[in-house]
Amino acid sequence: MSTATTTLPRARGGVLGLIASTDHKSVAIRIFLTGFFFFVAGGILALLIRTELYSPGQQLVNQDHYNEIFSMHGSTMIYLFVVPISLALGVYFVPLQVGAAEIALPRLALLGWWLLIGGGVTMWLGWFTQNGPGDAGWTAYDPLSDATNTPGDGMYLWIIGVMLAATSAALLSACILGTVMRRRAPGMTLLRMPVFTWSMLMTSILMIVAAPALLVAMGLLFWERVYGGVFDTSGGPIQYQNLFWFFGHPVVYVMFFPFVGAVGEVIAVFSRKRFFGYRAHVAALLLFTALSTSVWAHHMFATGQITVKYFSLMSTALIIPAGIEYLDLVGTMWGGRIRVGVPMAFAIGFILQFLIGGLSGIFTGSPPLDYHVTDSYFIVGHFHYTLFAGSLFGFFAAFYYWWPKVTGTFLRTGIGWIHFVLLFVGANVTFFPMFFLGYDGMPRRVGDYDPQFTDLNRVSTIGAFIIALGILAWLVNIVVSLVKREPAPDDPWGGHTLEWATSSPPPRHNFDKPLPPIRSYAPLFDARSGQTAKIEKAEA
Repeated sequence: MSTATTTLPRARGGVLGLIASTDHKSVAIRIFLTGFFFFVAGGILALLIRTELYSPGQQLVNQDHYNEIFSMHGSTMIYLFVVPISLALGVYFVPLQVGAAEIALPRLALLGWWLLIGGGVTMWLGWFTQNGPGDAGWTAYDPLSDATNTPGDGMYLWIIGVMLAATSAALLSACILGTVMRRRAPGMTLLRMPVFTWSMLMTSILMIVAAPALLVAMGLLFWERVYGGVFDTSGGPIQYQNLFWFFGHPVVYVMFFPFVGAVGEVIAVFSRKRFFGYRAHVAALLLFTALSTSVWAHHMFATGQITVKYFSLMSTALIIPAGIEYLDLVGTMWGGRIRVGVPMAFAIGFILQFLIGGLSGIFTGSPPLDYHVTDSYFIVGHFHYTLFAGSLFGFFAAFYYWWPKVTGTFLRTGIGWIHFVLLFVGANVTFFPMFFLGYDGMPRRVGDYDPQFTDLNRVSTIGAFIIALGILAWLVNIVVSLVKREPAPDDPWGGHTLEWATSSPPPRHNFDKPLPPIRSYAPLFDARSGQTAKIEKAEA
């Protein structure tokens, strides 16, 4: 366990510094900007989808083009936005939270950013091919994705883009893992790491374990399209699904673990008390991580080719760590002197929204219920409550909380509240009707539907445009806050963790003054409340 005792590279300036700097903070900001670009692109595709579904019939595009739109929407949001944004938070804040001067393997982190750009550009180049981009969904099940059913170069570009993006995520995860294991400050034991750092540690382990399965699946799929024969044997397509979902289910946790950690930090700070049940929360993260690699096939109940009872039991067991985490988050607020603010609003919104996503997941983990809703809009609603209405609220809680640290300025509170209200209303108006659509039998991934589903689809489409207004309010807030800067102090919220012990924004090597004593996972809270001396006396 070492800190900033090694020789550090000098910062670069100018254009070279912009594109080649290995400062983890600069790399993280570039990953965020790249992910944000693809978020906008994927969001435009989402609006096209909802516009097409406003009424039955094919208004904007035919079914083939609709397949391309929903496939690229899902692929963009997962591979090029949510996963990179999750890891970007870790790349920026984990070194700060563990008291390190630099991230481990900084050149590898830089390479991760370049691979993300390469993956995104490659995937989207499919729009310029004769047959269009990959149109087999973000899962690309064989035989939907073979050369017969999806001809043309767009699918090849999609496969290569996914492989580059997955490699990027694995490299960034390795950097975060190395930082946690090798660059913690003196006194920063594993059980003194902040909740967010623990969540990023589990995220990194999951990504490193799961990414090879996706790379193998994509490699075999590429071979199948060129030479054939890979998935021709009995059960071949099922083996592709096993490989894909061994990545696909853990990556769901990659896309929400960081936001659970960030929300935990926000709630503790805005409740003005220590995080409740710290050790239980760490244990829950460990259990979540273990279980998440053992339940991949609960996405495959309807295939009839898996051990249903085992995967149903393991899926249901996820309730245990989830319940512990919810108890810890709510318990932190209980009895606290809660300060109302935009970060706290998004944190509470995360708890409420993700709860709906989690409870609907119980349905999909029960085989009889899953058989009824498989490949219906119920699954679309569940997935979006988990990753959009859930994780995105956690991301915005982190964004408003850490913006002063990254920029040294405040975002506008009034616009922030408009952003929150629009997003909360829009998310629920968009996604909640999908549960009823799916239960009543509307299939997913169709551009046309029975007229009986018209009213709920129109409600959902209106909600999607409310979400767009909320995102627009967020962008306006960013622009206004950057143009008319309102300076923020180094620690505007009364933070608990080490990133608030340095200047805003942090210097090149993070800390330009000695760190406070680290005797718990909340060293700054200890210092303000006089707990450090008590802890040191007890340890003596």
